[in-house]
Amino acid sequence: MTEPRHAGLPCPRPALDDLRAAATVVSLPMRVRFRGITVREVLLLRGPAGWGEFAPFPEYGDTESAAWLRSAVESAWIGPPPAQRAAVDVNATVPAVDAARVPEILARFPGARTAKVKVAEKGQTLADDVARVAAVREHVDHVRVDANGGWSVDEAVTALTALTTGGELQYAEQPCATVPELVDLRRRLADRGAPVPIAADESIRRADDPLRVVRAGAADVAVVKVAPLGGMRALLSLADELAGHGVSVVVSSALDSAVGIGAGLAAAAALPRLPLACGLGTGGLFDADVAAPRPMSGGRLEVAAVSPDPDRLVALAASPQRTAWWLDRMARCHALL
Repeated sequence: MTEPRHAGLPCPRPALDDLRAAATVVSLPMRVRFRGITVREVLLLRGPAGWGEFAPFPEYGDTESAAWLRSAVESAWIGPPPAQRAAVDVNATVPAVDAARVPEILARFPGARTAKVKVAEKGQTLADDVARVAAVREHVDHVRVDANGGWSVDEAVTALTALTTGGELQYAEQPCATVPELVDLRRRLADRGAPVPIAADESIRRADDPLRVVRAGAADVAVVKVAPLGGMRALLSLADELAGHGVSVVVSSALDSAVGIGAGLAAAAALPRLPLACGLGTGGLFDADVAAPRPMSGGRLEVAAVSPDPDRLVALAASPQRTAWWLDRMARCHALL
């Protein structure tokens, strides 16, 4: 298997037939539309070290998706790196819902002191975003917003100015799509005397060189996810490099099932420093998952191995057509490892 830039240890390359025999594809219904979808499909692998998750989003190409397969193999064939903490602080995640629904959403994250709020949703207005953020501020200490690259620089300046009228933002995640836009946005906010820390997500997750965004001066925080980076050890390696540039990391979910969340928690638990709450509380976005919900207490999730419930795997099994689609996709990615 070819080593990615930020690999921590060599990863085994099981034969494709072994992966096929270890694979189960499930379809997880969601409580609300998130990232434009209402059903999340996931291919799970059961290996000698536990379970792994292969679930690149459908629009991702095979080359990019191969990193997700490498991550799944690491989890199932090697297992997690050594932990330095037994539990991890997590943020609540608030989709682009009406402000009136905010208390209902936050109730799924007991004790969370930080919330990430989706903004810049297509079909909604800045007034909707302001109202949603204001409603969240009534319940938590720290608020982050995530625009998923949905604003131009001008729109981001206007929006972030409006969103900070009622209080500070811990950071704005991927307010604009490109690295040059993020650099320009940071400069313009500083010139206005209203700097908002900028977190890069897609700019790091989907970059050939994840450090380019940092070298360009485009981000204060890096949002990192296990599967897109190629695994837990790859994430730790990148986090170490980012720390050398003074950039903190937030380990987040790629809309993972309980298995993927377990890998994210294991990576977060292995980091030497973890000053910010992680975005690993997204299990509450599913109506049903492959394992019982991991209980949150005091805004924290315990770090522990996850084994899917056999009955849930049966109940949530994807259709034969969708299973075949995922197995074919896995085969194409396997050829690229």
